[in-house]
Amino acid sequence: MRHSNARDVWLLLGGMLVGWVVMIESHEFGHLIGGWVSGATLVTVDLAPWRLPYSIHAPDPNPLVTLWAGPVLGVLVPVTTAMLLGHRFAWFLANFCLLANGTYMAVGWFAGDAQLDSSRLLQNGTPAWLLGLYCFATIPLGYHRFRRDCIHLLSPAMNDRSDDAI
Repeated sequence: MRHSNARDVWLLLGGMLVGWVVMIESHEFGHLIGGWVSGATLVTVDLAPWRLPYSIHAPDPNPLVTLWAGPVLGVLVPVTTAMLLGHRFAWFLANFCLLANGTYMAVGWFAGDAQLDSSRLLQNGTPAWLLGLYCFATIPLGYHRFRRDCIHLLSPAMNDRSDDAI
């Protein structure tokens, strides 16, 4: 059965919307878990997916744990879930999260906004090379894998196989 190109684009856009929510929530839950593990006191949290979620910890005895837990778990949770489920859509989400987390960290680094994770990591002693390594590991891998997922979704061969649909 042949699907229309418009349907495929809507599937892609819907998948990206779900991917965005998975990325920002897993990333922010990472900060929450990191703060909890390091003994930080949670002051406020906002997990609304229609704006950038945030959590504020004070005092935070180990801010590097709290800060790094966001981008690390924001990648590890979706990738581990995809590995366990082995489903194409789970991998689509995981690959989106790889690309989005790395891009968020890189853009935040270059933007220099004091409230963004990258700037806060650098302010708290993370060496620039380590932040660069994270971005270098996640962006190219995420881009390659997410691009492949998009091509697969939009390819005519994909449209003839409903069992693999994203």
